[in-house]
Amino acid sequence: MVGGGDRSEKIRTYNFPQDRLTDHRIGLDLSALPRVMNGDIDRLIDALVMADQAERLGTLTGGDDDR
Repeated sequence: MVGGGDRSEKIRTYNFPQDRLTDHRIGLDLSALPRVMNGDIDRLIDALVMADQAERLGTLTGGDDDR
């Protein structure tokens, strides 16, 4: 599904003046934005994988996922 591009549908924000990347889906803030832009994205990928696994586990166990 493709969104309409509204600001409320933000997935990720790259804030260069504050040297910060924010993933709004999982509430992750990372600093050192130049390193991220150069490919050092292991922390971002690890956090996304963990959030996905937690969501899947919650679905399997009938847990209530309040994010």
